[in-house]
Amino acid sequence: MRAARLIRMVLLLQSRPAMTAAELARELEVSERTVTRDAQALSEAGVPVYADRGRAGGYRLVGGYRTRLTGLARSEAEALFLSGLPSALREMGLEDAGSAARLKVSAALLPSLRDASESAARRFHLDAPGWYQEPVTPELLPAVAEAVWGDRIVRARYRRGGAGGEVERELAPYGLVLKAGVWYVCARVGDEFRVYRIDRFSSVTVSEERFERDERFDLPGFWDERAAQFARSILRAGVTVRVSPEGVRRLPYAMDRSAVRDALDAAGPPDAEGWLTLALRVESMEVAYSQLLALGPESEVLEPVALRERFAAAAERLRELYR
Repeated sequence: MRAARLIRMVLLLQSRPAMTAAELARELEVSERTVTRDAQALSEAGVPVYADRGRAGGYRLVGGYRTRLTGLARSEAEALFLSGLPSALREMGLEDAGSAARLKVSAALLPSLRDASESAARRFHLDAPGWYQEPVTPELLPAVAEAVWGDRIVRARYRRGGAGGEVERELAPYGLVLKAGVWYVCARVGDEFRVYRIDRFSSVTVSEERFERDERFDLPGFWDERAAQFARSILRAGVTVRVSPEGVRRLPYAMDRSAVRDALDAAGPPDAEGWLTLALRVESMEVAYSQLLALGPESEVLEPVALRERFAAAAERLRELYR
C-alpha cells in the first residue's frame, strides 16, 4: 500500500508545480507527518523531491524530473472512460483506479494542459438520481461490478417482486446500468438475456470461472429495448379524459410520456372550449387517480365511471375544505 501511495505522490507532484503538505495529505488521505516521511523516502530512493520551507512552502520535483510510471493498467484505462461519473465509480468500488488513471494522464500532459481535468470538473457534473429520493448504494454492487469487469460467472439469490419469493440464478453479467438512482445488471441466463435490480440480490458469489462474452451484445441498445418493453408492459389499463390546453402542457410531467405521446397522436380536434379528449394507457386506476389529481381542474375523467365518481367525491371534499 505504501508503494502505491509513493507512486501517487510522485505523479501528483509531476502534474503540478508544487503542493503543500496539507494538500498532499488531503489527496493521499494520510497525515502531514506521513507526507513528510514519504517525501524523505522518495528522496532517499533518488527521486528529487525538494521541500520549500516557510508559510508559502511545499513540495516540488526539481530538475524537470519525469517519471515513466504513467502507463495505464487495464482497470485504470476502463475507469478513465467513466471518470465523469465520480459517484458511480465510487459505488462500484473503482474510485482508486479512476483516480490513478487521471493522475497518470495528467502527468503525461503538457504543463499548459494539466488543469484540463479540473477545468472540466468545474463545468460538468452528473447527478444521476431523481429529485426527492435518497440514493441508496446496493451493498452487493461492488461484487457484481467486479464480475462484470472480469467476465466472471455469478451465482446469486434474487428476490422477485411481489410474492414471488427468492430464486437462485447462475448469471453471466454483461453490463451495469444506473437508471434514476437504481442499479441494474444485464446478464445472460442460459441463452436468454435478462435484467435484474441489484438491490434485490440477497447474496452474490463471484466465481473464478469466466464466461465467453458475445461481442455482438450491445448494452445501450439492449437496455433501450427492454426499457421500452417494460414501460409498455406496466400500462395495462385505460382511462378517457378531457384535458384543457394547460392540462395538455402539464400532462407529460404527471404521466408516462410515451403514453401521453400516443394519446395525443391519436386524439381528434379540440372541442369548442379548446379541450382535447384523450384515451390514456395507465398502470392502474389507483396510479391514474394520483397522477390525474395533480392536474386539478385542468382535466375531467370521462371513463371509467368508477374513477369519475371517485374524482367527484374528491372534488366535493375539497369544496367542503375550502368553503
